[in-house]
Amino acid sequence: MRETQTSGGRASETAVARCPWRELGRRWRSAGESKAPLKLCCFFQTPAASSDRRKMGHGSSKSSSSDDSSNGGGSNSKQRGSRREKIKTKLHLHRRRSHSQLPKLISSEDFAGIALVTLICAEMKFKDKWLACISIGEQTFRTEISDQTNKPTWNSEIKLFLERNGPHVAKISLFETNRLRKNNLIGYCEVDLFEFLTQDSGSDIKVSLMDPSSSSVVVGNISLSCSIEDPTETEKSFARRILSIVDYNGDGKLSFSEFSELIDAFGNQQAAKKKGELFKAADENGDGDVSMDELATLLAMQQEKEPLINRCPVCGEFLEVSDKLNSMIHMSLCFDEGTGNQIMTGGFLTDKQASFGWMFKLSEWAHVSSYDAGLNSGSSASHILVFDRRKKRLVEEIINGKIVLSMRAIYQSKVGLGIMDKGAKELLQSISEKQGRKMNSVESAKDIQPFLKFFKDQINMAEVKYPLDHFKTFNEFFIRELKPGARPIAYVGRDDVAVCAADCRLMAFKTVEESLRFWIKGKKFSIRGLLGNLPISNTFNGGTLVIFRLAPQDYHRFHFPVSGKIEQIVDIPGCLYTVNPIAVNSKYCNVFTENKRAVSIISTSDFGKVAFVAIGATMVGSITFTKKKGDYVHKGDEFGYFSFGGSTLVCVFEKDSIALDADLLAYSTRSIETLVSVGMQLGVSVKRRAQLPLPTSNTAVYVENVR
Repeated sequence: MRETQTSGGRASETAVARCPWRELGRRWRSAGESKAPLKLCCFFQTPAASSDRRKMGHGSSKSSSSDDSSNGGGSNSKQRGSRREKIKTKLHLHRRRSHSQLPKLISSEDFAGIALVTLICAEMKFKDKWLACISIGEQTFRTEISDQTNKPTWNSEIKLFLERNGPHVAKISLFETNRLRKNNLIGYCEVDLFEFLTQDSGSDIKVSLMDPSSSSVVVGNISLSCSIEDPTETEKSFARRILSIVDYNGDGKLSFSEFSELIDAFGNQQAAKKKGELFKAADENGDGDVSMDELATLLAMQQEKEPLINRCPVCGEFLEVSDKLNSMIHMSLCFDEGTGNQIMTGGFLTDKQASFGWMFKLSEWAHVSSYDAGLNSGSSASHILVFDRRKKRLVEEIINGKIVLSMRAIYQSKVGLGIMDKGAKELLQSISEKQGRKMNSVESAKDIQPFLKFFKDQINMAEVKYPLDHFKTFNEFFIRELKPGARPIAYVGRDDVAVCAADCRLMAFKTVEESLRFWIKGKKFSIRGLLGNLPISNTFNGGTLVIFRLAPQDYHRFHFPVSGKIEQIVDIPGCLYTVNPIAVNSKYCNVFTENKRAVSIISTSDFGKVAFVAIGATMVGSITFTKKKGDYVHKGDEFGYFSFGGSTLVCVFEKDSIALDADLLAYSTRSIETLVSVGMQLGVSVKRRAQLPLPTSNTAVYVENVR
């Protein structure tokens, strides 16, 4: 159980003892009841919790109370004590939950509702054992594996918390599972849950599943339903769930005896002393019973002034006394609707992680690898997770496992870097030059299709300017152009708004010192070292740093983040280390100050001087510019491109010249890269924002290019 901090330090042992979750669950399961009461769920569940729930069934609370009600309505004190224990057991049974994934505190203006999503069934073109996943934000849930069929049925549901400016587009992925270790993604679709806000609750829809390799090819369809509770309905449904747990005779009302036991189960000693007064206040029509609506009114009223519930009855977490809405959301997500459907298993970050077979799970249990968002994903594990800014969810960067192991061996150890110092740097240079010549040959065109297959759901060929047969070499494809308008530029005409320079994984820091604390671990990194000791480097002391990392699957042309005049472009020779986070996060080398790079200085009217550094990397033999010194450029204009391989751009702004978007800073301080596209808003000029309305990242990301 997570320790809860109080004014006196840790919660007392007595408070912890009130919630013996595992013991209560064990005792209730061993009791051998013929039917389980209304099932409870958590926002996140482990496979074990989900398995226990299916074994217990989903009956009503009537049968579990029949013996009690037939013995005089619980007049015996021992019987009342036993019943009270049952109530607590029912409330506490499914406590398994990831507290880190509970919704943050939210205002009533931002709360959109709680969505209950059910994946019903699918129709596919061939028979197999199927697994479905649903991903939204930093959460992914999965169904059970179906039988061998082309029409899998799951009837699996999950509840999702929605906020008006938060993630609301859910990705549904379908995997065939006849493989021992790696399941195969067959189809996917995206569903905007906000569309259900104005629709009838529980309406079923059928959505086409698209081929990950081609968004125009349909591979099947999936049926799902979604209903969304608004804040008022959330309060009522929570009261309904609470009522059904203690409504022993099933009449939809609470007698004083039942009401009394409910108050006792909440663990509020002050409320327990005045149960009669509370019951009278709740029984508005004076019929001697408390209905669902009356209980909802009482809970809402009391939560505002003197809460009946000061601790979640399911997970035991202490609640803010004055925060009615967030307390209600928290407790509602701890319960489920009791529909009898399976509950999807949660706790996953991406659909790829959720789809892995038992061999991967074994490696996780043995701590061979680590699946987490943040710095460990790049430096210590083989999974690099980034947050997709447009779709507002975590996605996994695809990288060959053997390459990961070799990079870790070289860049994360003194021995590996010792090898580098003894000639490996020259070897990397030779390999990159040789690979560059190969990728410019006509024979290399045959590598395009395998490349597309490997990155099948991460390259959108519909955006590419020319058809596939236009490219005669692999490098021609690698430096492909996009169709006009494929990358809208935020706030065209407003040079005080800077934009993202590439399709990439972005890290942004207010100062260089912050970047060293959260991301760059090289001991010798400095702005002067990055800029190659140019005389102008002192201009950027204390400046703001933005890192744009391009992966091989990205569009590899880069663009200007600001408007202004190119004052100079200086080539700086160097190594060709990889720019993968595994190397950048290494304390044994300094990728950004040792690699080959080209430094451009752009003079602007809104941001002062801006340093734009294009950094070469392993397999990147050349950096080509399409603009030259002396040119006046507009933000969003193409500046150049990288040949085969991944690479990086670093942008340095003068101190206090730019206010970076809050979401980019927030993820960067969590050591999580943000997946962005060319033209998305990056930040606003500090100099100009006092004179003009400040645009927000939520609106700027989708502004169309009208230039």
